[in-house]
Amino acid sequence: MQVAGQHYQTIWLKPGENRIVQIIDQRFLPFRFTVEDLRTLADCVCAIKDMHVRGAPLIGACAAYGMYLAACEAKEHGPSAGWLAAAAADLKAARPTAVNLAWAVDRQLEKAGAGESLHAQIELLRAGAESIRELELENSRKIGEHGYPIIEELATRKRGQPVNILTHCNAGWLACIDYGTATAPIYYAFDRGIRLHVWVDETRPRNQGSRLTAWELGEHGISHTIIADNTGGHLMQRGLVDVVIVGSDRTTCAGDVANKIGTYLKALAAKDNKVPFYAALPSSTIDWDLRSGGDIEIEERGAEEVKYVEGWSGDERKTVLVAPENSPAMNYAFDVTPARLVSGLITERGICEASEQGIIRLFPERVRA
Repeated sequence: MQVAGQHYQTIWLKPGENRIVQIIDQRFLPFRFTVEDLRTLADCVCAIKDMHVRGAPLIGACAAYGMYLAACEAKEHGPSAGWLAAAAADLKAARPTAVNLAWAVDRQLEKAGAGESLHAQIELLRAGAESIRELELENSRKIGEHGYPIIEELATRKRGQPVNILTHCNAGWLACIDYGTATAPIYYAFDRGIRLHVWVDETRPRNQGSRLTAWELGEHGISHTIIADNTGGHLMQRGLVDVVIVGSDRTTCAGDVANKIGTYLKALAAKDNKVPFYAALPSSTIDWDLRSGGDIEIEERGAEEVKYVEGWSGDERKTVLVAPENSPAMNYAFDVTPARLVSGLITERGICEASEQGIIRLFPERVRA
């Protein structure tokens, strides 16, 4: 994606310094564009937990690089097997809901197991992290390709009028490596000349929509409007939403979708107003061991995110209290949308029904013995 006309991705090894992982620090967007250096496992854990990086595919990639940096540090901490196992546990605990994180860590542990020496493990883990990065990049590109016909059909039906798309949170290139998940079909369609308009939910309490998605779309030149989280249903009632496309942090093998808190309410409104509701996700986001969305561990974050709002004043970031100081607050980060409310899943292999049968049709190798 473009930032002030220059192409960027979200995570990479610093050129000429393979012991340094660089990320776009999303805490400062859209007010300041900052590249942060990650040099240690602890840096990666902090970046994931404190949301310097966020979004399921990007969290997984960052964790993969964290395992690589942990192996680099193992030279100073004794036997690598115990050190890597501890590193894996630290990374998995950073954010529990996004399944990509555990998937990437387990994949890296398997890679490291093939190394006969610490040096070999380091090389295998570096290659493994780069492989995960490239895989997620290609998955996002294909999601855009497969999701494009949905928007193309709507554009044909509307005879050149803009296609109105509602999205929630940030499932854009900032949540992935490039392209995004929910935004990938949007970018793909826009770049092919289809007229679009995107309704951007602000996505309280961290405002990933108003801060990140709006910034992304603006950098790419796509027409968009930021709305309060509770506005989507009203827009659907008035016929101002043609399709809803969201991302996912974990999808069960039966098609239940865990995504940023508030997604479920959008799905209910879409169902009531006969608006198609799609979740876009790579297969790395599917939890093949989980059938029911009710079994997904839902992350609960600090109450301060609800009671305080962050903003930018002059040249500094400020935090402002917006609730009674002594009132308690609850902050669930995700909710689960049942498969029955999902029109389809857009994946790197195509679009399928949100059901075990639909998912297996695209991923037959996952049929249980």
